[in-house]
Amino acid sequence: MDPLQSCRWHEFTSQSSFEQAAVRFILESAERAIAARRVFHIVLAGGHTPRNIYRALRSAVTEWTAWHVYFGDERCLPAGSPERNSGIAYTEWLGHVDIPTAQIHVIPAELGPESAAVLYALELEDVDEFDLVLLGLGEDGHTASLFPGGAWEHVQLLPAVIAVHEAPKPPRQRVTLSPERLSHTARVMYLVSGNEKRQAVTNWRAGAAIPASRIRPPAGVDIFLCIAGDLPA
Repeated sequence: MDPLQSCRWHEFTSQSSFEQAAVRFILESAERAIAARRVFHIVLAGGHTPRNIYRALRSAVTEWTAWHVYFGDERCLPAGSPERNSGIAYTEWLGHVDIPTAQIHVIPAELGPESAAVLYALELEDVDEFDLVLLGLGEDGHTASLFPGGAWEHVQLLPAVIAVHEAPKPPRQRVTLSPERLSHTARVMYLVSGNEKRQAVTNWRAGAAIPASRIRPPAGVDIFLCIAGDLPA
């Protein structure tokens, strides 16, 4: 395990228990932040794993007007595309609750990686520390749109938001928050489901320098796992 990343591993034997626990974690984070500061800043993950979790949040009892929603990364596709991370989140969840539209901070990825990265960095200047960052894990160990072997790995001082031009999976052009910006948060929850993630998890636990190991908030990260069979400790 990366000595600079403190991990708490939570393993679940069923998809339903995994999703229910994730919903509880999100709502508890919201309750804590709203009680302390009357506002909750959350960063959403993309991909398929969070879909049911987002759908379950439709019926949550919470002070939606206190929520501010951001995105950890986005695909450079036309605005409104159902394949964008924001499109998935809106269809499954955000379009069904009373979060004010101005508090859903979408990455303008339709403008291209460079322009979108600059504009979203400006959008984030008003936010100090996030309250909760949700992240996933790819089969290759990537998280958000931080892919292994990317140019970002060779830059010491990264901007808050990075333009991605050559992602190894389509679409190749993307926008992603940097590891440092994703780490500036009270809590991080990784959502990892599916046997195809087994090797990536094994590598992570063995201390391999995968992109997911670069997210290092002071309080550590919580990794929710739902993968069949035993995993190495």
